[in-house]
Amino acid sequence: MQRKIYNKILDWKEKSKGSTALLIDGARRVGKSYIVEEFAKNNYKSYILLDFNKVPDDIKNLFNIYLDDLDSLFLYLSNYYNVTLYERNSLIIFDEVQLYPKARSAIKYLVADGRFDYIETGSLVSIKENVQEILIPSEEQHLQMYPLDFEEFMWALDNHNLMNLIKKCFEEKKSLGETLHRKAMNYFRQYIIVGGMPQVVEEYVKTNNFADIDQIKRNIINLYRDDIRKHARNYSMKVESIFDSIPSQLQKHEKKFKITALNKDAKFRDYEDAMFWLTDAMIINQCFNATEPSIGLKLNSDNTFLKCYMADTGLLISHSFDENGLVSEEIYKKILFDKLEFNGGMIIENIVSQMLVASGHKLYFYSNNSKSKEDRMKIDFLIAKNSITSKHNICPIEVKSGKNYTLTSLNKFRKKYKDKLSDAYVIHTGDYRQIDGIIYLPLYMTPLL
Repeated sequence: MQRKIYNKILDWKEKSKGSTALLIDGARRVGKSYIVEEFAKNNYKSYILLDFNKVPDDIKNLFNIYLDDLDSLFLYLSNYYNVTLYERNSLIIFDEVQLYPKARSAIKYLVADGRFDYIETGSLVSIKENVQEILIPSEEQHLQMYPLDFEEFMWALDNHNLMNLIKKCFEEKKSLGETLHRKAMNYFRQYIIVGGMPQVVEEYVKTNNFADIDQIKRNIINLYRDDIRKHARNYSMKVESIFDSIPSQLQKHEKKFKITALNKDAKFRDYEDAMFWLTDAMIINQCFNATEPSIGLKLNSDNTFLKCYMADTGLLISHSFDENGLVSEEIYKKILFDKLEFNGGMIIENIVSQMLVASGHKLYFYSNNSKSKEDRMKIDFLIAKNSITSKHNICPIEVKSGKNYTLTSLNKFRKKYKDKLSDAYVIHTGDYRQIDGIIYLPLYMTPLL
Protein backbone atom coordinates (compact mmCIF):
# COMPACT_ATOMS: atom_id res chain seq x y z
CA MET A 1 0.00 0.00 0.00
CA GLN A 2 1.20 3.45 -0.94
CA ARG A 3 1.61 5.62 2.19
CA LYS A 4 2.63 9.28 2.34
CA ILE A 5 4.77 8.66 5.41
CA TYR A 6 7.19 6.72 3.17
CA ASN A 7 8.40 10.01 1.64
CA LYS A 8 8.81 11.52 5.11
CA ILE A 9 11.02 8.58 6.10
CA LEU A 10 13.01 9.05 2.90
CA ASP A 11 13.39 12.75 3.71
CA TRP A 12 14.71 11.82 7.17
CA LYS A 13 17.27 9.44 5.66
CA GLU A 14 18.55 12.01 3.15
CA LYS A 15 18.74 14.92 5.58
CA SER A 16 19.85 13.09 8.73
CA LYS A 17 22.63 10.99 7.17
CA GLY A 18 22.85 9.02 10.42
CA SER A 19 22.86 12.00 12.80
CA THR A 20 19.47 11.05 14.29
CA ALA A 21 17.34 7.95 14.74
CA LEU A 22 13.70 8.01 13.63
CA LEU A 23 10.89 7.04 16.02
CA ILE A 24 7.58 6.22 14.32
CA ASP A 25 4.72 6.28 16.78
CA GLY A 26 1.23 5.04 15.97
CA ALA A 27 -1.69 2.90 17.04
CA ARG A 28 -1.41 -0.86 16.82
CA ARG A 29 -2.23 -2.24 13.35
CA VAL A 30 -1.74 1.12 11.66
CA GLY A 31 1.04 -0.27 9.44
CA LYS A 32 4.25 0.93 11.13
CA SER A 33 6.21 -2.32 10.90
CA TYR A 34 5.15 -2.95 7.30
CA ILE A 35 6.12 0.46 5.96
CA VAL A 36 9.49 0.49 7.77
CA GLU A 37 10.44 -2.96 6.49
CA GLU A 38 9.44 -1.98 2.95
CA PHE A 39 11.58 1.12 3.31
CA ALA A 40 14.52 -0.98 4.53
CA LYS A 41 14.24 -3.37 1.57
CA ASN A 42 14.18 -0.51 -0.94
CA ASN A 43 16.81 1.81 0.51
CA TYR A 44 19.53 -0.27 2.21
CA LYS A 45 21.87 -3.09 1.26
CA SER A 46 20.82 -4.99 4.41
CA TYR A 47 18.71 -4.55 7.53
CA ILE A 48 18.04 -6.21 10.88
CA LEU A 49 14.60 -6.11 12.47
CA LEU A 50 14.46 -6.65 16.24
CA ASP A 51 10.82 -7.28 17.13
CA PHE A 52 10.71 -6.81 20.91
CA ASN A 53 7.52 -8.88 21.01
CA LYS A 54 9.72 -11.86 20.16
CA VAL A 55 13.36 -10.95 20.88
CA PRO A 56 14.83 -13.49 23.35
CA ASP A 57 16.26 -12.28 26.65
CA ASP A 58 19.85 -13.09 25.74
CA ILE A 59 19.62 -10.72 22.74
CA LYS A 60 18.00 -8.03 24.90
CA ASN A 61 20.84 -8.40 27.38
CA LEU A 62 23.34 -7.44 24.69
CA PHE A 63 22.20 -3.83 25.21
CA ASN A 64 23.20 -4.10 28.87
CA ILE A 65 26.53 -5.84 28.31
CA TYR A 66 27.98 -4.30 25.15
CA LEU A 67 27.01 -0.62 25.03
CA ASP A 68 30.68 0.14 25.72
CA ASP A 69 31.79 -2.40 23.11
CA LEU A 70 29.66 -1.77 20.02
CA ASP A 71 31.90 -3.93 17.82
CA SER A 72 30.80 -6.94 19.86
CA LEU A 73 27.17 -5.82 19.92
CA PHE A 74 27.01 -5.60 16.13
CA LEU A 75 28.91 -8.89 15.77
CA TYR A 76 26.37 -10.73 17.94
CA LEU A 77 23.37 -9.14 16.20
CA SER A 78 24.82 -9.87 12.76
CA ASN A 79 25.35 -13.53 13.61
CA TYR A 80 22.07 -14.06 15.43
CA TYR A 81 20.02 -12.65 12.51
CA ASN A 82 22.43 -14.00 9.88
CA VAL A 83 22.69 -10.58 8.25
CA THR A 84 25.86 -8.85 7.09
CA LEU A 85 25.94 -5.22 8.22
CA TYR A 86 27.46 -2.60 5.88
CA GLU A 87 28.72 0.69 7.23
CA ARG A 88 26.38 3.54 6.21
CA ASN A 89 24.31 1.14 4.12
CA SER A 90 22.47 -0.93 6.73
CA LEU A 91 19.41 -0.18 8.86
CA ILE A 92 18.64 -1.58 12.31
CA ILE A 93 14.94 -1.52 13.21
CA PHE A 94 13.70 -1.59 16.81
CA ASP A 95 10.10 -2.77 16.39
CA GLU A 96 7.68 -2.21 19.31
CA VAL A 97 10.51 -0.47 21.15
CA GLN A 98 8.24 0.47 24.06
CA LEU A 99 8.44 -3.17 25.18
CA TYR A 100 12.16 -2.77 25.85
CA PRO A 101 12.90 0.86 26.78
CA LYS A 102 16.62 0.17 27.35
CA ALA A 103 17.04 -0.31 23.60
CA ARG A 104 15.53 3.14 23.08
CA SER A 105 17.89 4.60 25.66
CA ALA A 106 20.83 3.03 23.77
CA ILE A 107 20.02 5.10 20.66
CA LYS A 108 22.18 7.93 22.02
CA TYR A 109 25.32 5.76 21.82
CA LEU A 110 24.36 3.95 18.61
CA VAL A 111 23.78 7.21 16.72
CA ALA A 112 27.01 8.68 18.08
CA ASP A 113 28.85 5.60 16.73
CA GLY A 114 27.56 6.56 13.26
CA ARG A 115 27.98 3.25 11.42
CA PHE A 116 24.33 2.43 10.76
CA ASP A 117 20.87 4.02 10.59
CA TYR A 118 18.16 3.31 13.18
CA ILE A 119 14.37 3.39 13.01
CA GLU A 120 12.21 2.67 16.05
CA THR A 121 8.50 1.86 15.90
CA GLY A 122 6.14 1.78 18.82
CA SER A 123 2.97 2.77 20.59
CA LEU A 124 2.55 4.03 24.14
CA VAL A 125 6.03 5.52 23.83
CA SER A 126 5.32 8.29 26.36
CA ILE A 127 3.54 6.28 29.05
CA LYS A 128 5.50 6.67 32.28
CA GLU A 129 6.04 2.91 32.63
CA ASN A 130 7.82 2.97 29.27
CA VAL A 131 10.14 5.89 30.00
CA GLN A 132 10.93 5.16 33.65
CA GLU A 133 14.61 5.10 34.49
CA ILE A 134 15.74 5.64 30.89
CA LEU A 135 17.33 8.61 29.17
CA ILE A 136 15.12 9.77 26.28
CA PRO A 137 17.66 10.33 23.47
CA SER A 138 17.83 13.84 22.06
CA GLU A 139 19.11 12.20 18.86
CA GLU A 140 15.59 10.90 18.17
CA GLN A 141 13.38 12.43 15.47
CA HIS A 142 9.66 11.73 15.98
CA LEU A 143 7.03 10.91 13.33
CA GLN A 144 3.42 9.99 14.04
CA MET A 145 1.64 7.53 11.76
CA TYR A 146 -2.12 7.59 11.32
CA PRO A 147 -4.64 5.36 9.52
CA LEU A 148 -4.82 5.80 5.74
CA ASP A 149 -6.14 9.23 4.80
CA PHE A 150 -8.79 9.67 2.11
CA GLU A 151 -6.27 10.08 -0.71
CA GLU A 152 -4.32 6.98 0.36
CA PHE A 153 -7.64 5.10 0.53
CA MET A 154 -8.42 6.07 -3.07
CA TRP A 155 -4.93 5.00 -4.12
CA ALA A 156 -5.65 1.60 -2.57
CA LEU A 157 -8.83 1.46 -4.68
CA ASP A 158 -6.64 2.25 -7.73
CA ASN A 159 -7.90 5.80 -8.24
CA HIS A 160 -4.93 8.14 -8.58
CA ASN A 161 -6.64 11.05 -10.35
CA LEU A 162 -9.75 12.18 -8.49
CA MET A 163 -7.93 13.78 -5.55
CA ASN A 164 -5.85 15.85 -7.97
CA LEU A 165 -9.07 17.31 -9.38
CA ILE A 166 -10.43 17.88 -5.86
CA LYS A 167 -7.24 19.80 -4.95
CA LYS A 168 -7.51 21.89 -8.14
CA CYS A 169 -11.15 22.80 -7.40
CA PHE A 170 -10.26 23.67 -3.79
CA GLU A 171 -7.45 25.98 -4.91
CA GLU A 172 -9.63 27.60 -7.56
CA LYS A 173 -12.60 27.85 -5.15
CA LYS A 174 -15.06 26.09 -7.39
CA SER A 175 -17.34 23.05 -7.26
CA LEU A 176 -16.72 19.68 -8.89
CA GLY A 177 -20.15 19.62 -10.49
CA GLU A 178 -22.98 17.20 -9.81
CA THR A 179 -21.57 14.08 -11.51
CA LEU A 180 -18.04 14.23 -10.11
CA HIS A 181 -19.26 15.35 -6.68
CA ARG A 182 -21.49 12.28 -6.55
CA LYS A 183 -18.51 10.11 -7.55
CA ALA A 184 -16.27 11.70 -4.88
CA MET A 185 -18.94 11.24 -2.19
CA ASN A 186 -19.36 7.59 -3.18
CA TYR A 187 -15.64 7.04 -2.54
CA PHE A 188 -15.88 9.05 0.66
CA ARG A 189 -18.76 7.00 2.08
CA GLN A 190 -16.76 3.86 1.39
CA TYR A 191 -13.90 5.48 3.32
CA ILE A 192 -16.22 6.19 6.27
CA ILE A 193 -17.37 2.56 6.35
CA VAL A 194 -13.99 0.89 5.84
CA GLY A 195 -11.80 3.36 7.72
CA GLY A 196 -8.06 3.57 7.30
CA MET A 197 -6.59 0.54 9.06
CA PRO A 198 -4.41 -1.12 6.38
CA GLN A 199 -5.53 -4.70 7.07
CA VAL A 200 -9.20 -3.68 6.74
CA VAL A 201 -8.58 -1.69 3.54
CA GLU A 202 -6.65 -4.60 2.03
CA GLU A 203 -9.56 -6.99 2.72
CA TYR A 204 -12.07 -4.52 1.26
CA VAL A 205 -10.01 -4.17 -1.93
CA LYS A 206 -9.92 -7.97 -2.27
CA THR A 207 -13.53 -8.84 -1.40
CA ASN A 208 -15.78 -5.74 -1.18
CA ASN A 209 -17.49 -7.71 1.58
CA PHE A 210 -18.78 -5.70 4.54
CA ALA A 211 -19.08 -8.70 6.87
CA ASP A 212 -15.44 -9.67 6.29
CA ILE A 213 -14.11 -6.19 6.97
CA ASP A 214 -16.32 -5.84 10.04
CA GLN A 215 -14.81 -8.98 11.53
CA ILE A 216 -11.29 -7.64 11.00
CA LYS A 217 -12.25 -4.34 12.62
CA ARG A 218 -13.64 -6.21 15.62
CA ASN A 219 -10.41 -8.20 15.87
CA ILE A 220 -8.50 -4.89 16.07
CA ILE A 221 -10.89 -3.57 18.74
CA ASN A 222 -10.38 -6.77 20.73
CA LEU A 223 -6.62 -6.36 20.35
CA TYR A 224 -6.96 -2.86 21.83
CA ARG A 225 -8.94 -4.31 24.74
CA ASP A 226 -6.21 -6.89 25.33
CA ASP A 227 -3.58 -4.13 25.26
CA ILE A 228 -5.58 -2.13 27.80
CA ARG A 229 -5.81 -5.08 30.19
CA LYS A 230 -2.16 -5.98 29.71
CA HIS A 231 -0.46 -2.58 29.64
CA ALA A 232 -2.74 -0.06 31.40
CA ARG A 233 -1.79 -1.62 34.72
CA ASN A 234 -3.46 -0.08 37.75
CA TYR A 235 -6.02 1.92 35.80
CA SER A 236 -7.07 -0.61 33.11
CA MET A 237 -10.71 -0.59 34.27
CA LYS A 238 -10.87 3.19 33.92
CA VAL A 239 -9.26 3.07 30.46
CA GLU A 240 -11.71 0.41 29.32
CA SER A 241 -14.70 2.30 30.71
CA ILE A 242 -13.67 5.43 28.75
CA PHE A 243 -13.11 3.36 25.61
CA ASP A 244 -16.51 1.66 25.90
CA SER A 245 -18.36 4.93 26.49
CA ILE A 246 -17.01 6.80 23.44
CA PRO A 247 -19.91 5.92 21.08
CA SER A 248 -22.59 6.91 23.61
CA GLN A 249 -20.76 10.14 24.47
CA LEU A 250 -20.42 11.09 20.78
CA GLN A 251 -24.08 10.35 20.22
CA LYS A 252 -25.05 13.32 22.40
CA HIS A 253 -25.96 16.60 20.75
CA GLU A 254 -22.87 18.48 21.98
CA LYS A 255 -20.63 15.38 22.06
CA LYS A 256 -18.74 16.63 25.12
CA PHE A 257 -17.23 13.86 27.21
CA LYS A 258 -18.87 13.66 30.63
CA ILE A 259 -16.76 11.86 33.24
CA THR A 260 -19.85 11.59 35.45
CA ALA A 261 -21.36 9.25 32.85
CA LEU A 262 -18.74 6.70 33.94
CA ASN A 263 -19.30 7.25 37.65
CA LYS A 264 -21.61 9.88 39.16
CA ASP A 265 -18.97 10.86 41.72
CA ALA A 266 -16.06 10.84 39.29
CA LYS A 267 -13.72 13.82 38.90
CA PHE A 268 -11.58 14.49 35.84
CA ARG A 269 -8.36 14.15 37.84
CA ASP A 270 -9.38 10.56 38.70
CA TYR A 271 -9.42 9.65 35.00
CA GLU A 272 -6.59 11.84 33.72
CA ASP A 273 -4.02 9.03 33.47
CA ALA A 274 -6.54 6.73 31.79
CA MET A 275 -7.39 9.41 29.22
CA PHE A 276 -3.69 10.02 28.53
CA TRP A 277 -3.16 6.27 28.04
CA LEU A 278 -5.75 6.11 25.25
CA THR A 279 -4.36 9.29 23.64
CA ASP A 280 -0.78 8.03 23.76
CA ALA A 281 -1.89 4.70 22.29
CA MET A 282 -3.38 6.84 19.47
CA ILE A 283 -6.69 5.00 19.86
CA ILE A 284 -8.53 8.28 20.46
CA ASN A 285 -8.16 11.90 19.39
CA GLN A 286 -8.89 14.43 22.12
CA CYS A 287 -10.48 17.78 21.29
CA PHE A 288 -10.23 20.53 23.94
CA ASN A 289 -12.45 23.52 24.55
CA ALA A 290 -10.78 26.81 23.61
CA THR A 291 -12.33 29.59 25.66
CA GLU A 292 -11.38 32.24 23.09
CA PRO A 293 -10.57 32.06 19.34
CA SER A 294 -7.14 33.67 19.65
CA ILE A 295 -3.85 32.55 18.14
CA GLY A 296 -2.27 30.09 20.53
CA LEU A 297 -5.45 28.07 21.05
CA LYS A 298 -3.58 25.88 23.50
CA LEU A 299 -3.06 28.89 25.80
CA ASN A 300 -6.82 29.39 26.01
CA SER A 301 -7.86 25.74 26.33
CA ASP A 302 -9.70 24.11 29.20
CA ASN A 303 -8.23 20.60 29.31
CA THR A 304 -10.95 19.30 31.63
CA PHE A 305 -13.65 20.14 29.08
CA LEU A 306 -13.17 17.91 26.06
CA LYS A 307 -14.53 15.64 23.37
CA CYS A 308 -13.11 12.19 22.58
CA TYR A 309 -13.16 10.90 19.01
CA MET A 310 -12.05 7.49 17.79
CA ALA A 311 -8.82 7.76 15.77
CA ASP A 312 -10.38 5.59 13.04
CA THR A 313 -14.01 6.06 12.01
CA GLY A 314 -14.28 2.58 10.53
CA LEU A 315 -13.45 1.20 13.98
CA LEU A 316 -15.97 3.58 15.56
CA ILE A 317 -18.77 2.11 13.45
CA SER A 318 -17.91 -1.45 14.50
CA HIS A 319 -17.49 -0.25 18.11
CA SER A 320 -20.92 1.45 18.04
CA PHE A 321 -23.18 -1.10 16.39
CA ASP A 322 -22.27 -4.26 18.26
CA GLU A 323 -25.59 -5.59 19.50
CA ASN A 324 -25.41 -8.70 17.34
CA GLY A 325 -21.65 -9.19 17.28
CA LEU A 326 -21.37 -7.85 13.72
CA VAL A 327 -22.61 -4.69 12.05
CA SER A 328 -25.39 -5.77 9.71
CA GLU A 329 -25.03 -5.31 5.96
CA GLU A 330 -28.16 -3.16 6.19
CA ILE A 331 -26.43 -0.51 8.35
CA TYR A 332 -23.43 -0.41 6.03
CA LYS A 333 -25.71 0.00 3.00
CA LYS A 334 -27.57 2.84 4.72
CA ILE A 335 -24.27 4.66 5.31
CA LEU A 336 -23.17 3.95 1.72
CA PHE A 337 -26.40 5.34 0.25
CA ASP A 338 -26.68 8.23 2.77
CA LYS A 339 -29.82 6.81 4.37
CA LEU A 340 -28.58 6.46 7.96
CA GLU A 341 -30.54 8.87 10.13
CA PHE A 342 -29.50 7.69 13.59
CA ASN A 343 -25.84 8.34 14.58
CA GLY A 344 -25.11 10.12 11.30
CA GLY A 345 -23.82 13.29 12.98
CA MET A 346 -21.54 11.30 15.29
CA ILE A 347 -19.94 9.46 12.37
CA ILE A 348 -19.47 12.54 10.18
CA GLU A 349 -17.98 14.65 12.99
CA ASN A 350 -15.61 11.79 13.85
CA ILE A 351 -14.34 11.45 10.27
CA VAL A 352 -13.72 15.22 10.13
CA SER A 353 -11.71 15.04 13.36
CA GLN A 354 -9.72 12.13 11.93
CA MET A 355 -8.89 14.05 8.75
CA LEU A 356 -7.92 17.22 10.63
CA VAL A 357 -5.51 15.29 12.87
CA ALA A 358 -3.96 13.48 9.88
CA SER A 359 -3.43 16.91 8.27
CA GLY A 360 -1.43 18.09 11.29
CA HIS A 361 -4.04 20.02 13.27
CA LYS A 362 -4.50 19.89 17.03
CA LEU A 363 -8.21 19.62 17.84
CA TYR A 364 -10.06 22.46 19.56
CA PHE A 365 -13.74 23.39 19.78
CA TYR A 366 -15.67 26.28 21.30
CA SER A 367 -18.59 25.96 23.68
CA ASN A 368 -20.25 28.61 25.81
CA ASN A 369 -23.31 27.69 27.86
CA SER A 370 -23.98 31.25 29.01
CA LYS A 371 -27.44 32.17 30.28
CA SER A 372 -27.32 35.01 27.78
CA LYS A 373 -28.80 33.86 24.48
CA GLU A 374 -26.37 36.04 22.49
CA ASP A 375 -23.31 34.43 24.12
CA ARG A 376 -24.63 30.85 24.14
CA MET A 377 -23.07 29.01 21.18
CA LYS A 378 -20.96 26.03 20.14
CA ILE A 379 -18.52 25.60 17.25
CA ASP A 380 -17.42 22.07 16.31
CA PHE A 381 -13.75 22.85 15.50
CA LEU A 382 -11.31 25.76 15.51
CA ILE A 383 -8.09 25.74 13.49
CA ALA A 384 -5.42 28.38 12.93
CA LYS A 385 -4.66 29.51 9.39
CA ASN A 386 -1.19 28.80 7.99
CA SER A 387 0.19 32.35 7.89
CA ILE A 388 -0.27 34.21 11.16
CA THR A 389 -1.05 37.94 10.98
CA SER A 390 -1.93 40.63 13.55
CA LYS A 391 -5.61 39.54 13.49
CA HIS A 392 -8.07 37.27 11.65
CA ASN A 393 -6.13 34.04 12.41
CA ILE A 394 -8.72 31.46 13.52
CA CYS A 395 -11.03 29.49 11.22
CA PRO A 396 -14.29 28.24 12.79
CA ILE A 397 -15.66 24.98 11.39
CA GLU A 398 -19.19 23.63 11.65
CA VAL A 399 -19.86 20.04 10.57
CA LYS A 400 -23.28 19.16 9.14
CA SER A 401 -24.34 15.61 8.31
CA GLY A 402 -27.83 16.39 6.99
CA LYS A 403 -29.12 18.50 4.13
CA ASN A 404 -31.29 20.82 6.22
CA TYR A 405 -29.54 22.76 8.94
CA THR A 406 -29.22 26.19 10.59
CA LEU A 407 -26.06 28.16 11.37
CA THR A 408 -27.22 30.07 14.43
CA SER A 409 -24.06 29.47 16.49
CA LEU A 410 -21.69 30.16 13.59
CA ASN A 411 -23.39 33.45 12.75
CA LYS A 412 -23.31 34.61 16.39
CA PHE A 413 -19.67 33.51 16.68
CA ARG A 414 -18.65 35.43 13.55
CA LYS A 415 -20.37 38.54 14.82
CA LYS A 416 -18.85 38.40 18.30
CA TYR A 417 -15.27 37.59 17.22
CA LYS A 418 -15.13 39.26 13.81
CA ASP A 419 -11.64 40.75 14.46
CA LYS A 420 -10.16 37.37 15.41
CA LEU A 421 -11.61 35.15 12.68
CA SER A 422 -10.39 34.22 9.22
CA ASP A 423 -12.46 32.08 6.83
CA ALA A 424 -15.52 30.35 8.29
CA TYR A 425 -16.31 26.85 7.01
CA VAL A 426 -19.32 24.58 6.94
CA ILE A 427 -18.21 21.04 6.12
CA HIS A 428 -21.17 19.20 4.63
CA THR A 429 -22.25 16.50 2.19
CA GLY A 430 -22.90 19.01 -0.61
CA ASP A 431 -20.54 20.48 -3.21
CA TYR A 432 -18.28 23.55 -2.81
CA ARG A 433 -19.93 26.94 -2.66
CA GLN A 434 -19.56 30.34 -0.95
CA ILE A 435 -22.52 32.27 0.47
CA ASP A 436 -22.51 35.37 2.70
CA GLY A 437 -18.84 35.02 3.58
CA ILE A 438 -19.11 31.33 4.57
CA ILE A 439 -17.29 28.61 2.62
CA TYR A 440 -19.36 25.43 2.27
CA LEU A 441 -16.83 22.66 1.88
CA PRO A 442 -17.57 19.08 0.77
CA LEU A 443 -16.37 16.46 3.25
CA TYR A 444 -13.68 15.16 0.90
CA MET A 445 -11.96 18.59 0.85
CA THR A 446 -11.39 18.59 4.64
CA PRO A 447 -7.77 17.31 4.35
CA LEU A 448 -6.90 20.42 2.29
CA LEU A 449 -7.64 22.89 5.09
